[in-house]
Amino acid sequence: MRVTYTRIIIYTRFETKGGCLMLTKEELPACPVATIVALVGNKWKLLIIRNLLGGTQRFNEMRRTIPGISQKVLTDNLRELEHDELIVRKVYAEVPPRVEYSLSDLGKTLQPVFDSMIAWGEKYQAMVKGENGLSQ
Repeated sequence: MRVTYTRIIIYTRFETKGGCLMLTKEELPACPVATIVALVGNKWKLLIIRNLLGGTQRFNEMRRTIPGISQKVLTDNLRELEHDELIVRKVYAEVPPRVEYSLSDLGKTLQPVFDSMIAWGEKYQAMVKGENGLSQ
């Protein structure tokens, strides 16, 4: 079996000007799990990607389907995901402006990761509820 790796670029964020500084190859985490955590390792990004795996969404649509997220936090996370090239932001030249978000081709490659998370989460929920003969 041949294993291939895709090069992933990770950025560190700094607050002063809201910009991003690209890490060098030597600064990338040695662990692939640390790499994905650096890119999508907070609950908001995971929920944003979950939503976009279902298709393109507008800002307010996302805000309604992610309970507890503030406008600022959603905006910041969308910007970071766009900068990391996991999502695409499309602005329509209309009044008022219409903006849509969708997964990039790279972002779509997260589908199997989310499928595995869903399967594991369903098994865990069943176990906790005492289904399938598993104890609590």
